[in-house]
Amino acid sequence: MKTEIRDNLLARLRTGEPRFPGIVGFDETVLPHLERALIAGHDLVLLGERGQGKSRLIRTLGGLLDEWTPIVAGCEINDHPYAPVCVRCRRLLDEHGDDLAIDWKHRDDRYGEKLATPDTSVGDLVGDIDPIKVAEGRTLGDPETVHYGLVPRTNRGIFCVNELPDLAERIQVSLLNVLEERDVQIRGYALRLPLDVLLVASANPEDYTNRGRIITPLKDRFGAEIRTHYPLDLDDELVLIGQEAQVTAAVPIHLMEVIARFTRLVRESPAVDTRSGVSARFSIAATETVAASALRRGAVANEDQPVARVCDLPSIVPTLLGKVEFEVSEEGREEEVLAHLLRRATAEAWRRMLGSADLTGLLDRFDRGATVDAGELVPAAELLHRIGPVNGLSRILEGLGMEGESPGHAAAALEFALEGLYLMRRLSKDVADGTSTYRT
Repeated sequence: MKTEIRDNLLARLRTGEPRFPGIVGFDETVLPHLERALIAGHDLVLLGERGQGKSRLIRTLGGLLDEWTPIVAGCEINDHPYAPVCVRCRRLLDEHGDDLAIDWKHRDDRYGEKLATPDTSVGDLVGDIDPIKVAEGRTLGDPETVHYGLVPRTNRGIFCVNELPDLAERIQVSLLNVLEERDVQIRGYALRLPLDVLLVASANPEDYTNRGRIITPLKDRFGAEIRTHYPLDLDDELVLIGQEAQVTAAVPIHLMEVIARFTRLVRESPAVDTRSGVSARFSIAATETVAASALRRGAVANEDQPVARVCDLPSIVPTLLGKVEFEVSEEGREEEVLAHLLRRATAEAWRRMLGSADLTGLLDRFDRGATVDAGELVPAAELLHRIGPVNGLSRILEGLGMEGESPGHAAAALEFALEGLYLMRRLSKDVADGTSTYRT
């Protein structure tokens, strides 16, 4: 099975085909290590903080298997017709020879995984005696009374143990033979069951290195330990958001960039516990929340095609509080910290996209003491009416990478420009009852 993975991986490397579809930001760091481990035929551990895509990456490994593979019909452990290992299939081969019935198994069915939980037992992973088979008249010494666990049932496939350190130590011992001797031992049976399986595990570094959380012999039996990480580049963060977020309303690219920068600032903040990390789900949930806020405004204000605006960003702060572990010294200031980092992210995105733009046409609206009221329930058409005609609107839209001049996109662009001018201290802003008033 590992030879099968190696051959398919090498073939894709030669042709340049995608090896791990949907994986973002690992091309130059994680994937080369993973490819070398697979080519070497090693069982492996992916080590990284939460939300770094470990499980997603592991699940793509099934794509390196052959699309279809033959198994002995009815075999619980997917025995190969030419070399069966279980007692039942060997008996059937002796009885039927070349007429042995076979089935074909798709590669999607050759992947199995188990989340390590406190109630996980050796029987779940390896197997146990099946009392029903004993009650049918078989003796306790009959190997066919065994009910196979998840690992043997993934024979000739890939098995993943998520959050391996959370597995009780006495249960971890049951995996030692699987990794080294490639067989299983079930209770008192003298049962040798050579398995053909790639065992992959995921773990958090804090737990993985904590003495007593994972037994040393088990760590020693994994052939490779591969560290994952959060996206290193802002562009990768944006690609990840665009790929994973399920949005219900239009979210312009400048707001996605604000969210991506916000996520990176939270990860780097000294107020946040770096050991727990800030998951990629943080930015995905933020984008979905901003879209939901826009859709809510559309329903309340009767907008047909709502577009997310800057006024929708503050809604993500209370939503995301539960996704961040703060240092003890920051207790009681969590919302304040996130709100400050969100303003910083907005300012950074504004400087990059509109920092060199000519905004005199917009500033002219405030020369005579005019004010503009904006808010999350102000529809786009009403906001545009309050701002009035703006010279250079098309250049603002172009700077933000927005195509077309629909009312929703125009309102989103102008409100972002106003917010940036406020953050650059070229305008002032008063906030009361969910309404933001911009003035000189």
